[in-house]
Amino acid sequence: TMAHSKSLLVLENFIAGKFVPCSSYIDSYNPSTGDVYCRVPDSGKEEVEAAVKAAKAAFPVWSSKSPLERSQILNKLADLIEHDLEAFAQAESKDQGKTITFARTMDIPRAVYNFRFFASSILHHTTECTEMATMGCIHYTSRAPVGVAGLISPWNLPLYLLTWKIAPAIACGNTVVAKPSEMTSVTAWMMCRLLEKAGVPHGVVNVVFGTGAKAGEALVCHPDVPLISFTGSTLTAQRITEKSAPHCKRLSLELGGKNPAIIFDDADLTQCIPTTLRSSFANQGEICLCTSRIFVQRGIYSEFLKRFVAEAKKWKAGNPSDPTVDVGALISKEHLEKVRGYVKKAQAEGARVLCGEGVDSLTLPTGNQKGYFMLPTVIAEVKDESCCMQEEIFGPVTCVVAFDTEEEVIERANNVKYGLAATVWSSNVGRVHRVAQRLQSGLVWTNCWLVRDLNLPFGGMKVSGIGREGAKDSYEFFTEIKTITIKH
Repeated sequence: TMAHSKSLLVLENFIAGKFVPCSSYIDSYNPSTGDVYCRVPDSGKEEVEAAVKAAKAAFPVWSSKSPLERSQILNKLADLIEHDLEAFAQAESKDQGKTITFARTMDIPRAVYNFRFFASSILHHTTECTEMATMGCIHYTSRAPVGVAGLISPWNLPLYLLTWKIAPAIACGNTVVAKPSEMTSVTAWMMCRLLEKAGVPHGVVNVVFGTGAKAGEALVCHPDVPLISFTGSTLTAQRITEKSAPHCKRLSLELGGKNPAIIFDDADLTQCIPTTLRSSFANQGEICLCTSRIFVQRGIYSEFLKRFVAEAKKWKAGNPSDPTVDVGALISKEHLEKVRGYVKKAQAEGARVLCGEGVDSLTLPTGNQKGYFMLPTVIAEVKDESCCMQEEIFGPVTCVVAFDTEEEVIERANNVKYGLAATVWSSNVGRVHRVAQRLQSGLVWTNCWLVRDLNLPFGGMKVSGIGREGAKDSYEFFTEIKTITIKH
């Protein structure tokens, strides 16, 4: 009914500093109720064309501003988002299904910090200079922004991952056309409402909403967009690589993970168990850094399993806006079915499901009966060849297996196509270094998980991605370097 659609939130594209309606829209759901939450523009070539044009037009003025001027604007934007933190957190929780607690403590504070961090780091980069006295020459390097950056971000940490691209891109003097996931577009749209007040000139940040197949593809194929930064699935990344190849675009790809936790028998289980629960089930397991293969040394295997399952069963699933809830809803009905499918496959292969899906009953509040919920699920006795040990499940599912030797576990941990993150638990400092050196993984956390320093490179090996993000790495990606030689 018309009355129904009137009360719904309707998002609009943000192009050249203005909100622009779209000719067609798609529904975006509230995953915790199964109801439509808002309508998102179904943008395509025309909308992307307009956004790229606006970004191109804004580039000369923005790129000629001093780093300090850009820094001040980024800081102002951070302040404005922080001022509205609660509204952003509520919207993120409703749109994505994550708990309000996670959105409040993780997603939105990190989005604010992304702007503050790059507002600061842009002031501290230096360039190189060498002398060739015998030739009477000096050489120096100079860095300049590249142009229009195409930024494509996923649905699991919507504003967090979008701002982690926008902040370095505009800090370096580029202008941006961003495409958030069509499933989680609300916080990006809310951010657009603050850009003018922060002093971001029109056209510097343009946001086009829509699907990957239409809006994403138009952006990737646009000849005037020299860089693409993408976070999402390996499958989509392959398509982006193919489509952008004829234009020789610069790509930064942050993809999936099948991340191992390796727990030696000298691990401190009082720290290891709560942290490994978080690394398996935080944000419903919908984080590319989540642990989904837990290798436990045989001496402590049964004790670990018993304690781990007992604690996992205490996690409460339910209405994400309830502050006592630990597990929110998964992003969509299709995704929930896919994740459940993995658990069924494991059972069919003879693995044991110790808690969660199909084992424990899930009781939900009245308003959440149609939501896409799943309990933290622990599977044991899974074969290394199983799809549950090889493919990224991206849900609240983790597999626990036993190992005997250090040599053996390194080989097994490396035996997947991914290489994003790993965690190692041991109180033997020599072993920790040895194992960390040999894991094929862009990030290794020992005796902790998800402790981040944005100064340092973030990214994966193998099919987990191309390139790195971080203070220096993002600066290098979003600028073009030139070597200048002067003979005097």
